[in-house]
Amino acid sequence: MGTQLALHKTIQLPQAIALYIGSVMGSGILLVPGLSAQIAGPSSLLAWGIMMILVFPMALVMGWLSALYPHSGGVAHYVTKAFGEKLGTLAGWFFLMSVIIGAPVNALTGASFLGVAIGIGSTGQIVIAVIMIILALTMNYVGMKVSGQIQVILTCGIVLVLCLVIFSSFSHMEPANFQPFVPHGWWNVGESAAILFWCFIGWEAVTHLSEEFVSPKRDTVKAVTIAAVIVGVLYFLTAFATVGTASYLDGAQIALVGIIKKSFGISGSVVTGGLGFFICMATMIAYFGAASRLAYALSQAGKAPAFMGLFNKRYGTPVGGLYFLSGAFAIIVSLYATGFIPLSTLIQLPNATFIMTYLLGCAAAIRIFHDFKIARLFSWISFYLTLSIIPFVGWSLFYPVVITLFVSIFIWKKDLFSKSIGPL
Repeated sequence: MGTQLALHKTIQLPQAIALYIGSVMGSGILLVPGLSAQIAGPSSLLAWGIMMILVFPMALVMGWLSALYPHSGGVAHYVTKAFGEKLGTLAGWFFLMSVIIGAPVNALTGASFLGVAIGIGSTGQIVIAVIMIILALTMNYVGMKVSGQIQVILTCGIVLVLCLVIFSSFSHMEPANFQPFVPHGWWNVGESAAILFWCFIGWEAVTHLSEEFVSPKRDTVKAVTIAAVIVGVLYFLTAFATVGTASYLDGAQIALVGIIKKSFGISGSVVTGGLGFFICMATMIAYFGAASRLAYALSQAGKAPAFMGLFNKRYGTPVGGLYFLSGAFAIIVSLYATGFIPLSTLIQLPNATFIMTYLLGCAAAIRIFHDFKIARLFSWISFYLTLSIIPFVGWSLFYPVVITLFVSIFIWKKDLFSKSIGPL
């Protein structure tokens, strides 16, 4: 039996709120309000309203689990408790293999916004994406105390700029833009809601950081509730501004850009580029921290290579996971840069694995909260909401199938990695 080194408890309430916001409010806020408006018109606001309500069960379930069992294994740890080590290991690898693709996609998205704003081409945008990845890795290397403080600054800046954009857009709104309210039929409202689901995934990421909360029982649920309110309101108001100004009619991808240009004039493109860059940076900081902790937990349980369990005692950081992420990111970015895999394919790959991670986490919560009626009800709501999205995932379902085959051959069936020293 080995001894798991203690992660430093440095995350307080402000950092926790910022990490939750950063993990959920990613690049989707730049694109999805325009896309949903194109699908359903003004009635897309109904879909946003519905998701604002449904996001609370999803957020609270993950918050309650973190408060009850703070552990670097996150969702994988909860699935292990509920269903055993095999499914717990699978849930862990689902999340880990989502991040190794999702993070470079996020970096490339942020880099494209900044690159377009300052007039840099595709090669320069790749360089910016690599710099973003290196920055996020470095911040996580020096520990959550530093990266958490940076996350607070980034999040405050993002929220402030979004509020300025939203409120300045009111003068450009026209009542006629809300008519007809349901131009494409009620079915399109449902399709719009399905797309919006992706904007509210991310609560599960911070579960991996719960072990580093100074007071998880006191702060976790409070942090996730505050973050859910902030994220929900910002998403809805951004969608409201998109519809009210009719900026989505010029294209979903430039809807928010159009609002910003109306509000800030010539400097609008710089504001857009900076906003995209910092939103994506905030997301990567949260996910890199989560994935590195998960890699550490998997290695400690003998379910991942031993090097992924390397630990920096000075910073209290599981650096082995960061080394793994660095290597994986180098491969993914190289495949994209050489044209081997287009961004449109990379974007779709992590969808199904994120969904499967969340589905397993909600199923585990149903079993864990057998004596907590409200939490159990919210877990069922989250489970069925997540399950309803699977038909929309499409061909990317093959990715979790491949991961399952890998886990079953190399981890379940053969003990190719280090000997188990304890449960996940």
